[in-house]
Formats: sequence, structure tokens, C-alpha cells
Amino acid sequence: MTDTTRRAVVLGAGGAGLAALLTACSGDEPAPDGAVGTASSSAPENGTTAGSGSGGSGSGALAKTSDIPEGGGKVFKDAKVVVTQPSAGQFKCFSSVCTHQGCDVGGVEGTDIVCPCHNSRFSIADGSVTNGPANKPLEEKQITVQGDSITLA
Repeated sequence: MTDTTRRAVVLGAGGAGLAALLTACSGDEPAPDGAVGTASSSAPENGTTAGSGSGGSGSGALAKTSDIPEGGGKVFKDAKVVVTQPSAGQFKCFSSVCTHQGCDVGGVEGTDIVCPCHNSRFSIADGSVTNGPANKPLEEKQITVQGDSITLA
């Protein structure tokens, strides 16, 4: 009888631990490469991420040109894109999904777009890989810059 009670306690504790782990994993932290998650946030992170863009094709401005730092860029989580300005007045847009295992990139550091999962890095100029393990560039997306407005094409 004690053995059955001990088993119940161990199983109960294991279930509570699993519930705590799953609860802890439901936050806004990036999921490991290949993981599917539902967490999303529109709060800026380290001044490099903005999630307020509408992101739909033809559905309004994604950003103002003044929002994108020269020699840097910003990640728009909701639109799943990164907009960069490699040189003054030159704007580029890339998918924010890392080509290594599908994580969302976390931000822009210097002239690199950085994936937090395995530290793959991509050029803000052309999306090419500057540091693996990714071996394919980020997919380029079309944008329209009209006046001070940047819109997904």
C-alpha cells in the first residue's frame, strides 16, 4: 500500500513539474529552433524591435523612414520582416524567419541581423549569411518607400 502511495506522489510531483515547465515556456522568450510557439509581443526589445506595423500587403505603412537607423534596422514581429537602412536613404526588407531552423530573428546588432537561437547572423545590406550555422540568406521582401513612409509591397 505504501508503494502505491509513493508512486502516486512521484507521478503527481512529476505532473506538477511538467505543468510548471510548460507554464514557464509560454512566455515571450524566443522558442528554440524548430519549436512552434504562440507567444508574441509588440513591446520593443532593446530599441531594435517594433511590432506595431500592420505588415499586410497594401495594408498601410509599416514604418517611417526615421524609424530605421542608418547602418542598422528594426524587426517588425507582427509583419515577420526586418527593415534595414544599410546606407543613407537605401532601405531593404527581409523575412525575419531565420533560414537555419525557422526561429524569428531577435534584432539588429551593428550591421548584422541576429538570430538568438543559434547566433546566425545576416547582412543588413543583402540578407546574406555573415555567421552560421545558417547557410542560406534571409528572403528579401519588397517594400515601397514614398516620402517618409515604408510600406510592404
